[in-house]
Amino acid sequence: MGATREGGATNNAITGGIFFHAVIQGRDITVQLPQAVDPALAGLPKPASAFTGRARHVERLLADLAPATVDAGGQSTVLVSAVSGLAGIGKTELAVQTAAQALRQPGWFPGGVLFVDLFGYDPERSLSPERALEGLLRALAVPGEHIPGGLEDRQRLYRSVLAAYAREGRRILVVVDNASTTAQAAPLLPTDGITAALVTSRHTLDGLDARLHDLDTLDTASSTAVLDRALRHARGNGDTRFTDDAEAATAIAELCAGLPLALRIAAALLAAAPARPASSLAAALRAEHTRLDKLARPDRAVRAAFDLSYQHLTPDQARLFRLLPLNPGPDLATESGAHLADTGPDRAEELLQHLAEAHLIEPASSWGRWRMHDLVRLYADEHGRTHATPDQRDNARTRLFSHYQDATRAADTHLDTLPGPRAPRFPDRAAALRWLDAEHANLTATATAAPALGHPAITTSLTSHLAQYLSYRRYFDDWILLTTTVLTICREADDRHGEGQALNSLGIALAEVRRFEEAITAHARAATIHGELGDRQSEGTMLTNLGLGLAEVRRFEEAVSAHAQAAAIFRELGDRHREGKSLNNLGLALREVRRFEEAIGAHTEAAAMFREFGDRHREGQASGNLGLALREVRRFEEAIGAHTEAAASFRELGDRHREGQALGNLGLALREVRRFEEAVDAGTQAAAIFSELGDRYSEGQALNSLGLVWAEGRRFEEAINVYTKTAAIHGELGDRQTEGMVLNNLGLALREMGRFEEAVDVQTQAAAILRELGDRHRESQALNNLGSILREVRRFEEAIGAHTQAAAIFRELGDRQREEATLVLRADAQRALVEPS
Repeated sequence: MGATREGGATNNAITGGIFFHAVIQGRDITVQLPQAVDPALAGLPKPASAFTGRARHVERLLADLAPATVDAGGQSTVLVSAVSGLAGIGKTELAVQTAAQALRQPGWFPGGVLFVDLFGYDPERSLSPERALEGLLRALAVPGEHIPGGLEDRQRLYRSVLAAYAREGRRILVVVDNASTTAQAAPLLPTDGITAALVTSRHTLDGLDARLHDLDTLDTASSTAVLDRALRHARGNGDTRFTDDAEAATAIAELCAGLPLALRIAAALLAAAPARPASSLAAALRAEHTRLDKLARPDRAVRAAFDLSYQHLTPDQARLFRLLPLNPGPDLATESGAHLADTGPDRAEELLQHLAEAHLIEPASSWGRWRMHDLVRLYADEHGRTHATPDQRDNARTRLFSHYQDATRAADTHLDTLPGPRAPRFPDRAAALRWLDAEHANLTATATAAPALGHPAITTSLTSHLAQYLSYRRYFDDWILLTTTVLTICREADDRHGEGQALNSLGIALAEVRRFEEAITAHARAATIHGELGDRQSEGTMLTNLGLGLAEVRRFEEAVSAHAQAAAIFRELGDRHREGKSLNNLGLALREVRRFEEAIGAHTEAAAMFREFGDRHREGQASGNLGLALREVRRFEEAIGAHTEAAASFRELGDRHREGQALGNLGLALREVRRFEEAVDAGTQAAAIFSELGDRYSEGQALNSLGLVWAEGRRFEEAINVYTKTAAIHGELGDRQTEGMVLNNLGLALREMGRFEEAVDVQTQAAAILRELGDRHRESQALNNLGSILREVRRFEEAIGAHTQAAAIFRELGDRQREEATLVLRADAQRALVEPS
C-alpha cells in the first residue's frame, strides 16, 4: 500500500502568545504557513496588577519594538532588546508588561507573541538552544517529525518560518526569558529585519547585537505603590493596611531594597493573614535585615526574600515545598504533589494553592499544574536536603517515581488498537493520551534522572511502557534517549540479556528516524549477544528486526538471509508461531528481489501456520501480504480474494487500523482489473478509518493509493487533488521520503493533463527530496520522469541531463535493465534535439 498521511485543515493563529517549558528535533523544508497556530501550551503569562515604577523602561522597549521606522538620525528601529539585572528585579514582568502593551498596538504584532523560558540559571533544567527551538517550532505549527536534529538546521528553519510570517503581514514578537549566556539566547533570535525580540537575563548579553536595557531596583515611592496595589488586588480595595500605616509601608519597601519579588512576597504575607497589621510584617523584616542587606548578590537576594515567605508556611506546606524539587521535570500536577506529600488530592491542592499565594510556586500551563522558578527550586532543594530525614525524602521520591511508573503502565494499555484489557485508571484512550501528553516531559526527565538517583528499574519500566506513546506522537529523539539510557544501565550491570533487548529497542527507534545503518548495527549486535548467550528465541527475534532494517536500505538479499535464519531457528525450536512470523517477513523480502513464487509460498505457509494456531490476526496479515505478492505475478483475482479476506478478518477482530491497510491494498488490486468504482470505495473507506483513528500518516498512505486508482481510471483531476493534499500532509509530518514519492505521482498526473510546467517543477522537487534522503533508486525514477516531461516542452538538453543522471544511478545500483531503458529514453531526447521540429 502506498505511503502518505493527512488530517483536517490546520487552524493555528498565534493569539495571546505561547509559553514553553522543556522541549526536544530534521532538515530543509519549504515553509508553507497555516492559517493560524493553535498553541499547545500556555500563552504569555498574565501581567501583574501591581506593576509600577517602570514606565520609562516600558516606553524605551516599546520604541524598539515598533514596526520598522527610521529615526531623525537615520537609524532604523532596533529589533532585539536585551533586559538585564539581578535575580528578582522584575525582568520577566517588564517583558510581559511590555509585550502585552505591544500586542494592543494596532498592526504591530498581528502574528502574536512567542514566550519561552530558558531556565538559564538552573543547571538541571536549563534549556539548550536546540530543545528551545524545538518547542518554538512546534508552536509555529511545524510537526515534531519535521524538526531537524542539529542546532544550525533548527535555527535556519525557525528563522525561515518567522520570516515567512513577517512577509505575510503576521509579524511576531519573540520573548526569550531567563537566558544565561549569549550562546543560549542567540539562536532563538530572528534575523529577518522585521520580527522583533525581547531577551531577559541576569547578565548583560552584549554579544547579542541588541539594544541593552539595564533594570535597577524600584525607588521607595514605587515600592510602596507595588505593596499597596498587590494587597488591594488580593483582598480588595477595602484592605488599606499599607495606606493606614505609611511608616510601616515605607519600612517594608526599604527592607525589601526595592526588589519586586521581595515586595510581592511581603504583600502576599499580609494578604494570607488578613488580621496581621503592616507593622508586624515590618518588624519581621527588620529582624532579618542582615539577609536583605546581602541583596547586592543575586543568589543571596533571592534566598533572603524566599526565607520570609518560607518561615510563614505551616509544617505541611513547608514539607511539600521542600519535596517539590524531587520532581525532575518542568512542572508538577496536583496528583503528583499528592504522592510526594503522601496525602489526598484535595489536601495537596490546598497546600499547593497556599504555596502559590506565597509566590513560592505558580500555576503552570493549565489548572492543576504547578511550576517553580529555577532559583526557588534551588532554594527549596537546599531546605529539603537539611530536612531529608524528618521529611522522609527518599520515600517521597520513590512514591513519585512509582506513581509515574504505574500511571504510565496503565495509560499504555489504552494505546493498543487491538481489543484487550484496559487499566481502569483511565476511562478511555483519549484520557490516557491527555495524561501522557501533559506528563511527557516529566516522564522523560524522570526516566533519564532515575539511574543516578538509585532507581534504574524505573527507567527500564518507563522506557518500556512509553514506547508506544513515543512512537505514536513521533517523539523519536526521546525514545532513542531513553533506550540509550537503559542500554547504559544494562552494560553497567553486566546484564547481557538486557543489553541485547535494549539494543533491539534502540534499533527500532533509530529506524523510525531513518538512521537505518545504526539500526542495523544495533540489531546485528543484539542478535550476536543472544546467540552467544544461547538464547535462540531472542536471537531469532533480533534477526527478524535486522532483516526489516536491511530491507529499508534496500539490502534485500541480506534481508532474505536474516529472515531465513530466523525462520530456521524457530523451526529448530519447534516454535511454529514465531516461524510463521519469520516466514511472513521473509516473503516480503523475497518479493523485493522479485522471487515472487517463493514469496507466495512463504506467505501461504505462514497463513496456514497462523490458521493452525487460531491466530486470526496474523493470518490476516499473512493473507494481505500474500495478496501483494499475487499482484506482482498478475494473479489479480486471487489477490483481491486475499485482501478481501484480510479486511474481513481485521473487521471481525476490531482491528480498525489493519482493516484500513487491507482495504487500501484491496483498492490497488481492484484497480488492476479496472473495477474502478469498487477500488475508489475501498480506498475511501481506508482513508476514513485512519482519519477516525487520528492516524494522519496512514490516512495519507490510503489517499496516495486512492490517487493511483483515480490516475489509472484516467480521472486525473481527482488524482491531482488527492496527490496535492497527500504531499502537503507528508510535508507537514516531516515524512520527506513519502512526500517525494507522492510528488513523483503528482508530476505524472500533471503531465497527463498537459500541465507540463507544473509537472516539471513537481518532478524537480521530488528528485531533490529523494536525493537529499539518499534514496538513489527512487531519485533515478523521478529523474527519468522529469526527463520525459522536459521532452514534452522541448527542453531537450535538460531532458538529456536528467536521463543521464538517472542512467548513472541505475549503473551504480547494478540495475542493468533500467539503465538500458533509460539510455533509450536519452537517445530519443538526443534525436529530438538534432531533428527539425
